[in-house]
Amino acid sequence: MNKVGGPMRFHVLALPHTQVTKDFTSCAFTEKVRRFCIMMSSLGHEVILYAGDQNEAPVTELVTCINEKQRKAATAGGHYTTASFDTTLPHWQIFTANAIREMATRLKPKDFICLIGGTAQKEIADAFPSHMSVEFGIGYGGTFAKYRVFESYAWMHSVYAAHNNPTTVDGNFFDAVINGYLEPEQFPAGKGDGDYYFFIGRLIERKGYNVAQEVCERLGKRLIIAGPGQPNGGYGEFIGNVGPEKRAELMGGAIALFAPTLYIEPFGNIAIEAQTCGTPTITTDWGAFTETNINGVTGYRCHTLADFIKAAEDVKDLDRDFIRKQAIEKYSLKAIAPKYQDYFERLLTLWEDGWYQLSKEKATK
Repeated sequence: MNKVGGPMRFHVLALPHTQVTKDFTSCAFTEKVRRFCIMMSSLGHEVILYAGDQNEAPVTELVTCINEKQRKAATAGGHYTTASFDTTLPHWQIFTANAIREMATRLKPKDFICLIGGTAQKEIADAFPSHMSVEFGIGYGGTFAKYRVFESYAWMHSVYAAHNNPTTVDGNFFDAVINGYLEPEQFPAGKGDGDYYFFIGRLIERKGYNVAQEVCERLGKRLIIAGPGQPNGGYGEFIGNVGPEKRAELMGGAIALFAPTLYIEPFGNIAIEAQTCGTPTITTDWGAFTETNINGVTGYRCHTLADFIKAAEDVKDLDRDFIRKQAIEKYSLKAIAPKYQDYFERLLTLWEDGWYQLSKEKATK
């Protein structure tokens, strides 16, 4: 990726209960932080990361705000994806206090503060009212910042409606939609030559794994289920949580990925991960899937059990090479980085004429 604009400075906040490493890939927030750092660094910007004491992202500086012993205490022996976002708990208080103290010594005029924890990180933003705080990857409900990047149009509109009277709400010119992103090399092309369908995600009923179970049981097809938590019995082979390499291997070999989320899906990273492997996705027909799953091309969006059963058979005829190609074109770091560049350059105009700022070409005419 080439630098396409002048250098900027980003102060990026991670979470107190994870490390910014590939050992924590089940946390979509943490993966977004790691990949955002990769993109901004590759564009020639300064990136100061406030996180735990372990990091695999390329950054200008790692500022340790919580140590590994304190981080482990936050999970209380459970899986890190279940850690609380209650800011009154010790791990949040430690992280927040250290982040504010350290950031105060590093902030320069026009630096950006980049947040991924929603209202749990509002105290940090409030400590620096003269700087722009940006929620740079909103796939959650507790938003507060003046400047926000949503993961899908569906989710942006859901958040707008939830926080306002839908009949009177206005948009915000300095909000944006930038889809989720990934590293294609982590999800190599698969042949779909396994004899199974695949479900991966948090094993809660609202993720829809029961739908996958019922479909595969009726068809007499093999189903592999992976993810943190425990399924409530039923059909399929539960293999627990898996790392990124195993996840990619299982996705690439699957006939299709089931992602029948019952709630309004903000984005759904697993769908684009599977598509990057060339694997079709079988989803519900709301939320971000209406943008990321092209019906009859990358998979199928379904409403009824009959729809899901038919989709499970019809996905075999889809073009896996095309599915992979379009996923890389849309969601790779190379594709997404310029969108963030453009967005932050737009925010920089707020120090000048903002909405009235003309492009350099038009301004010189």
